[in-house]
Amino acid sequence: MRYYPVSLDIKNRKCLVVGGGGVGARKVVTLLDSGAKVTVISPVVRGNLLELADRGLIILEKRPYRKTDLDGMFLVIGTTDDEELNLQISIDAEKLNMLCNIADRPKVCNFILPSIVNRGDLTISISTSGKSPALAKKLRIELKEQFGNEYADFLRLMGAIREKLLSQKHEPEAHKHLFEQLITRSLLDMIRGNRKDEIDSLLSEVLGEGFRFDELMRT
Repeated sequence: MRYYPVSLDIKNRKCLVVGGGGVGARKVVTLLDSGAKVTVISPVVRGNLLELADRGLIILEKRPYRKTDLDGMFLVIGTTDDEELNLQISIDAEKLNMLCNIADRPKVCNFILPSIVNRGDLTISISTSGKSPALAKKLRIELKEQFGNEYADFLRLMGAIREKLLSQKHEPEAHKHLFEQLITRSLLDMIRGNRKDEIDSLLSEVLGEGFRFDELMRT
């Protein structure tokens, strides 16, 4: 199976998780981090799902799954240990042309979830097409070491610069060479080393006056 890589915008979209164990709880947190409106269906609930429900962050229904639970949902993730139920969720979702993932069962999914490394707005996805989750985990650990929190700060800064240039009625295409200069002239290394004077000097040289690190990072 060769999968089509895609990043989904699920902000404010209704997503269903069937299963209230540890795997389900992890899927819920990832969905919430992406801004989804999450409903969990499970007779038994473990982990932090009760707390999330008490805080109003998810809708929790402690009962068995019903086919009608899919009504109005954008996607569904099945995380139960009942193989027959997981298959039924997949069949029901397929009839509705709905996105469906069954944890650790790629053959009954129409999408799979990669291993991810997040550094602010930087997201690195690793997929082995379901062939070796162990390798995906190993690569994730290595990438977490390689890509530190400086990448999150770097992207915050670049986003603030872009917004400021746009507010000055610069054409987006005109920014390309400016950002390339910032990248090739070791801005990331300066951020990693917290060398703010060097950062301000580089920003001034490439972008002109009025671009300072601390001010941009506050926007």
